Amino acid sequence: MKKNQLEIACFNYESAIIAQENGADRIELCDDMQLGGTTPNLITAERVREKLTIKMHVIIRPRGGDFVYTEEEFLEMKQDIKQLKALGVDGFVFGILNQDGSVNKEQNLELVQLASPLSCTFHRAFDVVNSIEQGLEEVIECGFQTILTSGRGKNVEEGIFDLAVIQKLAGDRIEIMPGGGLRSSNIKLLQEKLQPTFYHSSAITDQTETANPEEIKELKNFL
Repeated sequence: MKKNQLEIACFNYESAIIAQENGADRIELCDDMQLGGTTPNLITAERVREKLTIKMHVIIRPRGGDFVYTEEEFLEMKQDIKQLKALGVDGFVFGILNQDGSVNKEQNLELVQLASPLSCTFHRAFDVVNSIEQGLEEVIECGFQTILTSGRGKNVEEGIFDLAVIQKLAGDRIEIMPGGGLRSSNIKLLQEKLQPTFYHSSAITDQTETANPEEIKELKNFL
């Protein structure tokens, strides 16, 4: 039977170590929390990979802002996947949209194939797709294993009902991972509405960009 698991978004080396030491099942390594997470520095990724025994996914996002990319930015994303794949990471997190808010199937498919056989997560670009139903089908068609979403709300609490709808529509075809403002104070609300899944949190509880070990333990206690 499927069980709840925890992924911690880590914006620095310290957070990755804290996540592992306090029971996280997986990390998502990112840079620049203020921009919502961008592709991490290769040297940091290498240091983290050397230290971690848990799974390590890496975000591929060349900049903050929207999720429509220039040809140069797309080439940069491809190069980043190649370099990080060589480090032995376990998966990638990315998402590309068209100007009209639909999923850019051609570019996403190319990145999923480049990342293969590693797991790919379609990130919170999903929260601005123009149609949940169509977006879900397009993401599945591209070959992603997971969608990271707040249910199109500012945070998971606001998006809780859409999260339940998306998870129901997805069935067992793709995993729906709630993320965005997820903390030990609200995870129980989500569990009441959702089937067992991966949960995503930065576990940051102060003004730093570093995960709080006690918050990770609390999150794990609820799972």
